[in-house]
Amino acid sequence: MSDATFTFRVEKALKEQFTMAAKVQDLSGAQLLRDFMREFVRQQQVTADHDQWFRQQIQTILDSANAGNLVSAAKVEAKFAARRAATRRKFESVK
Repeated sequence: MSDATFTFRVEKALKEQFTMAAKVQDLSGAQLLRDFMREFVRQQQVTADHDQWFRQQIQTILDSANAGNLVSAAKVEAKFAARRAATRRKFESVK
């Protein structure tokens, strides 16, 4: 792995506060910045991976619906009405 220099400007007071806070943790500012950068890159990758997975799931659902694999609203309502009724009977028998 080859190293590269990353230079940027920051307010003097912020730099001093950051340096002191890093020393309290027995770390250098450079170590902390590298860690922050690695974590940021990792989080971006996790987000991108999840976004890709989510889009694939949606496409699978759309493809299934377009192929006619649908359940009517009436069938869904009937199924859940039966489940609600079963749950009510269960709770009433406990009383």
